[in-house]
Amino acid sequence: MTPCRAVLLFVAIATLAISQPLARAQSSSGSGTTNQSQTQTQTQPAQAAPARSSSNPPVTFTYHQPTEKEKLKNYAFDSFGPYAIFGSLVIAGIQQAKTPSATPHNSGIPPDWGQGWDAYGTRVGSDFGIHLITQTARYSLARVFREDTIYYRCECSGILPRLKHALISTVTARRGEDGHRVFSFPAIAAPYAGTEAAVLLWYPGADSLRPRGYGPMDGFRMGNYNLLLQGGMNLALEFIWGGPHTFLARHHVPIISGATGSSSN
Repeated sequence: MTPCRAVLLFVAIATLAISQPLARAQSSSGSGTTNQSQTQTQTQPAQAAPARSSSNPPVTFTYHQPTEKEKLKNYAFDSFGPYAIFGSLVIAGIQQAKTPSATPHNSGIPPDWGQGWDAYGTRVGSDFGIHLITQTARYSLARVFREDTIYYRCECSGILPRLKHALISTVTARRGEDGHRVFSFPAIAAPYAGTEAAVLLWYPGADSLRPRGYGPMDGFRMGNYNLLLQGGMNLALEFIWGGPHTFLARHHVPIISGATGSSSN
């Protein structure tokens, strides 16, 4: 699967995951037109529902808008924390081991940087630079769009609901005092900003190994991978460690809990 198709599938799944609760709500609202026999048949199960709800009353969550200090702390962790460093080390190793189809020898990506520890260090610095620009662009644009970029762990239990929560959070953000979820332009655009900056600022230009050099289309292709990597980072925040701002997970949004199924115990 090409990275572009993977990204399209990624966004489509997120859209479907968000739209499912709305479809269920509309379906339940339309069920009031059933005939009398159906109503009588469903009377007893409906009477049993209040007993269950009284024994397990729903929990109401209040959204907490992060302070500027909390935003700065979150930005520092996402940009310079262990996930950023570990990710740069791993991706650089993959790039160094991979053989570009345009070159007959194992010279890594980009091929101009060659092999050896010096080349590996160059790739680590490049990948860390892409990540830093990505996070800086995401937080800067989020400030313009008045969005909350902090990742909130899901309250739900089970692997699949938590996977869905991490997936949705990759392309969405919270906005407003109620923290309602919206598709986030900063979250989607920032990964491409990081890779476009790399190919235009420090990636090799035209040479014998790559006559055309690296250009905007290469940056877009790399941005597809970078967007998927942001999803991987969210999975780490969800399942491994949420970072020093994990205490914010106690603040949740009813709209978000309904979309992710996290309101269930």
